[in-house]
Amino acid sequence: MSRPQPNRSNSNQFKSQDRFGIFPEALFRHRHQNLSRQTTKERRLNLLRSYLPDWIIIIALCVGLYFTGDVNGFHRQFDLNDTSIRHTHAETERVPILHLAIYSILIPIVLIITCSQGLLRSFWDSHNGLLGLAFSLSLNWAFTTAIKNTVGRPRPDFIDRCQPRSDVMNASIGLSDESICTTSLDSRLLMDGFRSFPSGHASTAWCGLGYLSLYLAGKFHLFDRKGHTLKAWLALSPLLGAALISISRTMDYRHHWQDVLVGGLLGMLIAWFGYRMYYPSLFTEEAHKPYSPRLHPKDRSSPILPVANQTYGSHHHENNRNSEDSNEIMLQASNSNQTHQSEDIHSNIKHLT
Repeated sequence: MSRPQPNRSNSNQFKSQDRFGIFPEALFRHRHQNLSRQTTKERRLNLLRSYLPDWIIIIALCVGLYFTGDVNGFHRQFDLNDTSIRHTHAETERVPILHLAIYSILIPIVLIITCSQGLLRSFWDSHNGLLGLAFSLSLNWAFTTAIKNTVGRPRPDFIDRCQPRSDVMNASIGLSDESICTTSLDSRLLMDGFRSFPSGHASTAWCGLGYLSLYLAGKFHLFDRKGHTLKAWLALSPLLGAALISISRTMDYRHHWQDVLVGGLLGMLIAWFGYRMYYPSLFTEEAHKPYSPRLHPKDRSSPILPVANQTYGSHHHENNRNSEDSNEIMLQASNSNQTHQSEDIHSNIKHLT
């Protein structure tokens, strides 16, 4: 039986779509295959239904953090003569909360949807990319808020927030508490002055933009040992934005450098964890694919999975490796598989007779 010859015209077509060699050829090949493989509405509903608990947990966590994030946490004692907390309070921030949300949340969402739909034409990749981002950001929010409220470190501008009474000085042990402040103890300005560690801006920026950097690195096959400089610049550029946002917090005297450093490390670690929940290692040949969906067996009777192989034993690995690759889930039954199964049945019947 003759072996089928490779389609050279398709290969040339893929190369012409990526003149700079940024994207792996497999990405365009799977996109070309998916033009005639549209996931049906029923299958998409099954996918969303199977991951509905994840979305509910994430949304519930965010709502809970929104209403409990401003609780009055621990207030650490401070030294009135400590010059590190005597900086002027800046009324206007270089990167306010709204801008942080645009840079660290909205931009990653737009780029993930653009990449998954514009390049891959993959509903499943869009879902996994957004779910991983939402999971990472919500987990980072929870960790950052919990640490902020329990550490209670004064910000660099704390004395200016506190406005201590003119007749007070440090206690005999050289430390004071918030009782010497003329600013209302219940005011948001003063309570927020004890939330310096870690930096929420830094952790959020490195989480959202760090996740985007990992996502792009996977799509570009950054570590394919070919050393494309343009790939590295595009994949790592979000990290430059995260670094600049973090530095702005020290320029506004909202955070000490230790707060920014730990916040950035925390955000990047959580981003990596969230990305690996739904995508394989960046060093694999299938780095641009999401993991398999967790569907009920009856919902995946004959799908063509859009994903990187998950190894749960050699037999499972071989079955996945022999299946056809695609970035989109096939809802329709595979006619070729049905044909082969029918031929095998007829062959077995003839053998028995």
